[in-house]
Amino acid sequence: MNPRDYLLDSFKAAVNAANPVQRVPHYLPMPPPGRTLVVGAGKAAAAMALAVENNWPADAALDGMVVTRYGHGLHTRKIKVIEAGHPLPDENGEAASRLILIAVKELQPTDLLLCLFSGGGSSLLSLPVPGLSNQALRDITRQLLRCGATIQEINTIRKHLSVIQGGRLAAACNSPICALIISDVTGNDPTHIASGPCSPDPTTYSDALAILNRYHIDTPATVRQVLLRGSQGQLDETPKPGSPVFTHVTNTIIASAHQSLEAAATFFHDKNIATIILGDQVTGEARDVAKTYAALVKEIRHYPHVLKPPIALLSGGETTVTVTGQGQGGRNTEFLLALLAELDGLAQVYAIACDTDGLDGSGNSAGAIISPDSLSRARKLGLNAAHFLANNDSYTFFERLNDLVSTGPTYTNVNDYRAILIL
Repeated sequence: MNPRDYLLDSFKAAVNAANPVQRVPHYLPMPPPGRTLVVGAGKAAAAMALAVENNWPADAALDGMVVTRYGHGLHTRKIKVIEAGHPLPDENGEAASRLILIAVKELQPTDLLLCLFSGGGSSLLSLPVPGLSNQALRDITRQLLRCGATIQEINTIRKHLSVIQGGRLAAACNSPICALIISDVTGNDPTHIASGPCSPDPTTYSDALAILNRYHIDTPATVRQVLLRGSQGQLDETPKPGSPVFTHVTNTIIASAHQSLEAAATFFHDKNIATIILGDQVTGEARDVAKTYAALVKEIRHYPHVLKPPIALLSGGETTVTVTGQGQGGRNTEFLLALLAELDGLAQVYAIACDTDGLDGSGNSAGAIISPDSLSRARKLGLNAAHFLANNDSYTFFERLNDLVSTGPTYTNVNDYRAILIL
């Protein structure tokens, strides 16, 4: 097996470790005396719903609705799957969210609300506060995604513009709530996954305003008005930690980035390749992370008596990209392009960076892969890596090299997977 195949198969192992078909059955609650309503949102929502259906007692009442990204739907029998916009919210997501909130409000104490949340749920479960349009939500989301803000910062704003996120879904429910969550955020805090519909929200309207100001966002007037009114006490805050709203709620993380990294590490160990997990909470600008990793790789290559190759460096988390160019790409291909430039053809070093949901940024690939000859091949094609990086056009660069990794939807999402293989 060649190094590229090792990297691709390690990515498959990481994705399989977060497969809802494998994870969901172990965490299902007992059916209640009444009915069970299933609701959810995220890129893994359809697969999670199907796993519930396939493992739920045949004689127990079950119905509901989940929202997933376009192209991520699956055929279900009892739980309706709605496809909607991601990363920008759209009318389908708003309509489905409204129906979900109505259904949740009808539940009785003898019923059960079974929630299925995963990464991507913030834009899919989008129900703006009164007076705020879906277009305003789209505008503010588009700017936040391009400014380099962290997902936690973005979701702080989203929660305060929604009537269903930031614990407000839990506040609307009279029945016990069991939320099963596939985490795509660093730290695995449920409040940040799908913007925490059933989780306490420690942030405030004032926090949201501060984030807009920090990144100099050209905020739609209606958005700023909502946040200003909230910060002045004219609107109810999201439910906070310690609120009685959450006494009947359990939030359980059923899959995370670290579990996937451990699965990849096991794969490499089976091939007699040592591994170091550098962490599942890696954040920061993709280019800056690439520079740090390149320095570590050079140290290992130049001083192999400290960490002896073959060795694989694994990491997860969510980097960011401050978009200043006009190109196409995502944080994983941007990381790889920056890493490629830093390594400058260093021998015996290969790397992969992919989003575990199968879609990296604005392209239709999961990410890409690099090898020691990537830079020389690019130069033969007349491709200047620095120019593509400056234009945030990493997708086009790797497409021209035929080095994109295309998986299609994986029906799960534990965020980024990076592996650097040093031989």
